[in-house]
Amino acid sequence: MARYIFITGGVVSSLGKGLMAASLAALLQARGYKVRIRKFDPYLNVDPGTMSPYQHGEVYVTDDGAETDLDLGHYERFTGVSARQSDNITSGRVYRDIIAKERRGDYLGATVQVIPHVTDAIKQFALADQDGHDFILCEIGGTVGDIESLPFMEAIRQLRNELEPMQTLSVHVTLVPYIAAAGELKTKPTQHSVRELASLGIKPDVLLCRAEHPIPDGERQKIANFCNVRKEAVIPALDAPSIYSVPLQYHEEGLDAEVLRGFGITDAPDPDLSSWHDVTDRYFNPEGEVTIGVVGKYVGLPDAYKSLNEALVHGGLANRTKVNIKWIDAELFEGDDSEIVSELEPLHGILVPGGFGERGSEGKIASVRFARERKVPFFGICLGMQMACVEGARNAGIAAASSTEFGDTKEPVVGIITEWMSEEGIQEREEGGDLGGTMRLGAYDAKLGANSHVSQIYGGAQAISERHRHRYEVNSKYIAPLEDQGLVFSGMSPDGLLPEIVERPDHPWFVGVQFHPELKSKPFDPHPLFAGFIEAALEHSRLV
Repeated sequence: MARYIFITGGVVSSLGKGLMAASLAALLQARGYKVRIRKFDPYLNVDPGTMSPYQHGEVYVTDDGAETDLDLGHYERFTGVSARQSDNITSGRVYRDIIAKERRGDYLGATVQVIPHVTDAIKQFALADQDGHDFILCEIGGTVGDIESLPFMEAIRQLRNELEPMQTLSVHVTLVPYIAAAGELKTKPTQHSVRELASLGIKPDVLLCRAEHPIPDGERQKIANFCNVRKEAVIPALDAPSIYSVPLQYHEEGLDAEVLRGFGITDAPDPDLSSWHDVTDRYFNPEGEVTIGVVGKYVGLPDAYKSLNEALVHGGLANRTKVNIKWIDAELFEGDDSEIVSELEPLHGILVPGGFGERGSEGKIASVRFARERKVPFFGICLGMQMACVEGARNAGIAAASSTEFGDTKEPVVGIITEWMSEEGIQEREEGGDLGGTMRLGAYDAKLGANSHVSQIYGGAQAISERHRHRYEVNSKYIAPLEDQGLVFSGMSPDGLLPEIVERPDHPWFVGVQFHPELKSKPFDPHPLFAGFIEAALEHSRLV
């Protein structure tokens, strides 16, 4: 029988519910329990696939091709459990499915209402695909009191009544601000937030109180008295020096023990936190240091590259190396070579990430050229690989080389793909069709060249599976001229039609991949491409 932990937030957004859920799941997992985490998003988009990164941050992609909330990346990185489409739902998806049923006549003429139709759909989502898990954690997006989240709160209230006693538990994440002028922590925002939650029929069992200063016992007792919980259930959550310190910090404060107590579990095995101690030791005690330049389009919002940021850190962990990331707007390099040299020359590695649209493309191509000519370790991901191919074509004398994503071109080195093979068979898309959910999404296999650099990076593997999210592909008719000038296609789709990986054997470390390896990297299992890239950057740092 799966036990459910419902996680809500109050007072303000950005308190770290997703990180809290991931940390709690990791602690339960460390005690030997099987866990799964789900995210309920109240917005009306069907998924975040068409949302600007500046609006929503990165879109996290699962193996089964779902475009999901970035919190699912936290869940995977902290637990190692692969997320899937059934782990993220939005109000938009709920309403879309309900309206489709109503149009088909599935409700037999009944009036379709929030209660019971919307709440029933939410409950069905929460209860689906239990797969023998011991704990299913359900994070509700937004804050208590938001209009958008009310159906989700009502669904939680109903589930807590419908499931068995001690089968559900409510964790509320709230804020205990410090007022500098008064020199005091203030508990009133937490009291109001809990009162708002209680007005919806949900009594929290555990309070996770975010604070910048330690919460004295007297204040914890005050919160407990006013919020009708045990003092031990008031868990301080102070700012941590690294997100990878959070599970250990929450364990020290007793979060996992209190949650288990709420379920009546008093004989749980002690957690094995050795992997987390190793991660934090590597993070806080590096033996080297490198600076990586990320030349991208959305650098004004680091959350747009959340998984990329973490994967670079993981590459550092694999090498006991501190990774400093310099975020560089690609538009800086359009038309000014002196700016390119001043920005890129001090770096130990250059990474061009994925993105959409023409803006900044010439700056990314210029960054590829700099890395190629100066022998600086280069890593191109998705659009970054495509720009490496465009730069290679121009270097081969194809001056008009470009991508059809940027407009009409006589030399479409990169073009839109409307048909490709997947495990489910041939996938077809219309060139002018909908944008949402129409890309090559999810896990696809690739075959690696037997003696290639990437095969060595992957430990001698001849085939790999990686996650994709893109609409354009490198045009295979340009493979021959590109290979003539030194860009080797070392990874291809199983049918040999779609380029997946390029590399330069005459370069210390030059790799471009069509997929997104950052989505599968974890602190205790760094992705080999990022581990190899940071190793190369560390070697380059010793030469300059």
